[in-house]
Amino acid sequence: MSQQKVLQLRDYQQQAVDAAIHYFRHQPGSAVIVLPTGAGKSIVIAELARIARGRVLILTHVKELVAQNADKASLLTDDISIYSAGLKQKISSGKTVVAGIQSAARNPQAFMKPFSLVIIDECHRVSDEEFSQYQQLLKWLQQHNPKVHLLGLTATPYRLGSGWIYKRHYHGRVGNVDTGLFDDCIFELPLRLLIKQGYLTPPRLLDGLSAQYNFSQLRPDEQGNYQDSEVDALLQHCGRATTAIVKQLMQLAVSRRGVIIFAATVRHAEEIMSHLPKAEAALITAKTATTERDQIIVRFKQQQLKFLVNVAVLTTGFDAPHVDLIAIMRPTASVALFQQMVGRGLRLSDGKQDCLIIDYAANGFDLFSPQIALPRPAPDTEPVQVICPECGFANIFWGKTNEDGEILEHFGRRCQGLIAAKPHPQQCRYRFRARFCPDCGAENDIAARECSECHSQLVDPDKRLKEVLAQRHHHLFRVQQMQLRAQDDKLLVEYSDIDANHFSEQFRVTTLAQRHALFARFIYPHDRRPGLPLPSFSHAEELLALASRFRVPALLLLKKQGKHWVLLEKFFDYQGRYQTENHNA
Repeated sequence: MSQQKVLQLRDYQQQAVDAAIHYFRHQPGSAVIVLPTGAGKSIVIAELARIARGRVLILTHVKELVAQNADKASLLTDDISIYSAGLKQKISSGKTVVAGIQSAARNPQAFMKPFSLVIIDECHRVSDEEFSQYQQLLKWLQQHNPKVHLLGLTATPYRLGSGWIYKRHYHGRVGNVDTGLFDDCIFELPLRLLIKQGYLTPPRLLDGLSAQYNFSQLRPDEQGNYQDSEVDALLQHCGRATTAIVKQLMQLAVSRRGVIIFAATVRHAEEIMSHLPKAEAALITAKTATTERDQIIVRFKQQQLKFLVNVAVLTTGFDAPHVDLIAIMRPTASVALFQQMVGRGLRLSDGKQDCLIIDYAANGFDLFSPQIALPRPAPDTEPVQVICPECGFANIFWGKTNEDGEILEHFGRRCQGLIAAKPHPQQCRYRFRARFCPDCGAENDIAARECSECHSQLVDPDKRLKEVLAQRHHHLFRVQQMQLRAQDDKLLVEYSDIDANHFSEQFRVTTLAQRHALFARFIYPHDRRPGLPLPSFSHAEELLALASRFRVPALLLLKKQGKHWVLLEKFFDYQGRYQTENHNA
């Protein structure tokens, strides 16, 4: 390597490189490095490629990132090749090869010479589907070198619907043990620290100032996306809001250098464009021709255009440091996508003091809150810390709090802590909420389809109800209200439905055994704050003050025995076909 091929890494970049070296020297698995957008992932990639003893393949999904990674790698090594149809180069002979996944997957024969290290940039985009481009190419590469190391880099290490992309985190928490594509997250840098150290521009995140869209009635799919037709139907009645929003953006833009607008649909983007000055604005969508798109981006980067409107395009692989105003006018249930959009404005630029980010879609994400891979269960939820009563791990779950910050409810299922074990740490077995196997009684995740202990099939609620209700002497009680009463030192739990019918349970609380039964049959399944300390009690009256802590079941499955009804099962948060009377049988 020539003498001029030297680059001084920032401290955290060197720490990330060191973490990768240490991991691959001691572990046979795959690893993830998490760095915020703008932290210089390409520099980390280039340094790892430089010091690797064998050949290195760098993969990513867009030509802009291929070019960016190749440019940084060329600062540290001469023996570099680019394999990308979009960049009109298809050479795979170098010690370091930077490739687009689409081009590489179409011609795996070009990568027959073994690689010792494969690095995937924006690795959260790797699908777990067996026949996806990434999976097929990785299988090919492993056939030629079974010991090849796999490293992913991303700012957002999760996929909506499946959760974390790794199994374990070096901070001692579990990720996604069952379906994580990578074994271990080995290094992560918080966004707040990067801003504090002056490596990123401070964001100013505000909700819509003049107007706001209300997308709360729409439901996203598992990837956090919304149907264009549903969004357009809603936006047809929001013309005044769009006009007010764009008017405000134009006023704010007077003191700003570059504005990126994320529109919800193509129709919405065209409506936004109709309110912007034609000489200063341009629109990019997935259907924009490549040459036209490249020309628009060049003009924007040269600040010949002030407004750049796009529809699901400029979230990764786009770098315009002068951007200092971002308008989010589209809904998303994905914190990863939200962070990618915001990241377009956080790079440093001369004279840039901050980046104003206005969320006109009321998505409600906090950039600095602990990240949670699972989708937000409701708009009024926020990250809360819940200590595991078994191992002491500080879990971060979605939850609800009062004005004093006290947790009113949380939606955690299983403790995310790791317990030391060989050959790998194991997840703590404590479950805040569980689904009990009817055959062996084992605790399972509430969404499990198969028992983790005896492997019996855990029947879907609708299927279970259909089978039971087809029999005689069964009744589905749809709960409208639940009340607690104390009577003769017994706790009475009374349920009523919309027709004022009643059903009740009763529990004695005099002895320790009776209180244990109460916990198993009522407190544990009903608790809004499972795992958090419950005040000690010895009398039923003491539980009445805690009534707000217990959630109400949606359905009770009852069976007639003699002259009485007996409770068989409770269904919480039920949203199936038996919610209404029409599906009672």
